[in-house]
Amino acid sequence: MSSHDPFPRRILPLPIEDYALLGDCHTAALTGRDGTIDWLCLPRFDSPACMTALLGTAEHGYWALHPVEPVLSVQRRYREDTLILETTFTTQTGEVMLTECMPVEQEHRTLIRRVTAVRGQVQMRCSLRLRFDYGQTIPWVTRLPDGSGLCAIAGPDQVVLRSTVPLQGQHLTTEAIFEVKDGQTETFVLQHALSHEPLPSALDAEAALAYTEQWWRNWCAHCTYHGPWREAVLRSLIVLKALTYAPTGGIIAAPTTSLPEDPGGIRNWDYRYCWLRDAALTLSAFISCGYHTEAQAWRDWLHRSIAGDASQIQIMYGLCGERNLQEWTVESLPGYHNAAPVRIGNAAADQVQLDIYGIMAHVAQLGRAARLHNRHSAWALQTEVVNWLQHIWKQPDQGIWEVRGGPRQFVHSKVMAWFTFEASLEDMERYRLPGPKESWTRTRDALHADICKNGFNKELGSFVQFYGGDTLDAALLLLPRVGFLPYDDPRIQQTIAMIEKHLLKEGFLQRYKTCDNVDGLNSTEGAFLACTFWLADAYALSGRREDAIALFEKLLSLRNDVGLLAEEYDPRNNTQLGNFPQGFSHLALIHTALTLSA
Repeated sequence: MSSHDPFPRRILPLPIEDYALLGDCHTAALTGRDGTIDWLCLPRFDSPACMTALLGTAEHGYWALHPVEPVLSVQRRYREDTLILETTFTTQTGEVMLTECMPVEQEHRTLIRRVTAVRGQVQMRCSLRLRFDYGQTIPWVTRLPDGSGLCAIAGPDQVVLRSTVPLQGQHLTTEAIFEVKDGQTETFVLQHALSHEPLPSALDAEAALAYTEQWWRNWCAHCTYHGPWREAVLRSLIVLKALTYAPTGGIIAAPTTSLPEDPGGIRNWDYRYCWLRDAALTLSAFISCGYHTEAQAWRDWLHRSIAGDASQIQIMYGLCGERNLQEWTVESLPGYHNAAPVRIGNAAADQVQLDIYGIMAHVAQLGRAARLHNRHSAWALQTEVVNWLQHIWKQPDQGIWEVRGGPRQFVHSKVMAWFTFEASLEDMERYRLPGPKESWTRTRDALHADICKNGFNKELGSFVQFYGGDTLDAALLLLPRVGFLPYDDPRIQQTIAMIEKHLLKEGFLQRYKTCDNVDGLNSTEGAFLACTFWLADAYALSGRREDAIALFEKLLSLRNDVGLLAEEYDPRNNTQLGNFPQGFSHLALIHTALTLSA
């Protein structure tokens, strides 16, 4: 190893905020500030990763492309209104720009990386180590017949790398050392195909980049939000679009698995699936910002996924509506900075969470109001779902936070069950839809009374996390948002005050007190970013606009240099935590911007 290596082979991955997202609406990659891709799943978001250094070491797969000599500075940005990343490395001998992109609407999943000399001359290194099956499988590598690159095959997968510079194999890694100067550009194109299919045809990288840039610019031009935070809102919308699986319209929570919420801890979950809980927020964000096509596709995905017996509805599904998301661990991976386990699949798919019924009713309400196309069975399906909820609303559940410490009578869950009936009755009246109005009305009223009696702690003067408890939950901030009680109700104002008192730490909000071990995990976590956005909403809708704007601006400052947010934040170490980038955080950002801009 040269003593001049600017980025020596890392033992551990970079801080989470040092990564950027590349995506093509089928899958995604995370690329670091040092020019190394440490995470890539092919051909889908939920496929086994073939570059898995993010959850282990370089031995588990990566693709480095950076200067050989010491780097004096690194700057990066997305081209305006696109997902094309540009990283500029400055050295003593010159300056180079690394342009990275996953081109859209290609037959094969493709990754383009181009190195251009901006000034002077710079020696570069390319180092590619493919390891299929989450870093476990070494592929068989051969040269392409025309000598333009290499093909790596293992089991069902083949990856082809074509390059304008010579490539050679060394220590089970593909390497290249080359020099660029005076505007010179060298190009690398990586493509995936099934191993039994013919080799992917060579791609015109210049044309694919130009098409992708225009595609993203055209998509962004449809954004109808022109408020004071347009840049942040548009970047968040781009993230949501990038997390969309184009063939079905399903939207994943995040493109990663097992990035820890607790540094070195066990709060590691696979977020490469589609949560029903995100559906209403996503639909509202898309509709409010002018993206009715995406809203329609997302709602159609939802209807297809939940179709069937109402008693079998899950809280999450796969990209195409798959129901079997069995959870297992990759024992051969040490985890991000040794935070094991690395989980694949998500056992929470089998949990009972009553709030999802309210989410589905809200999705239906938003769709009707926006005049989205209705499948003929939409109301019939909703009627069956609401009737099923009448049978189970008194049951305890695992709640919005998917606790693994046993079911409880969570207040937020009960409120969303109440909202299921409230929203359905509103639509029944507004659109003259048939249904058991009297029965639903009785259940709605019984739920409201039950919540006010058992979910309110008189000593605290506040609603609490679960019936009979005395602990707080940031999800209680959503009670007035769904109309359970108005913001000026003394019980709501005191609940906000108690949440501030007990859950606000160093300026950011926790979901709940993890020390109470309600979630059964017996570990800590960072501040939950979506919850802190909810607090800003509560301030704004309670007449505390200055407080709301100050908190919102503080949250915006947490975004990394290319505008991305993870799930959580560690205010003591100023680092992002959890899966990245997190759709729920970006959804909350959009909604707070819309609230403040109303």
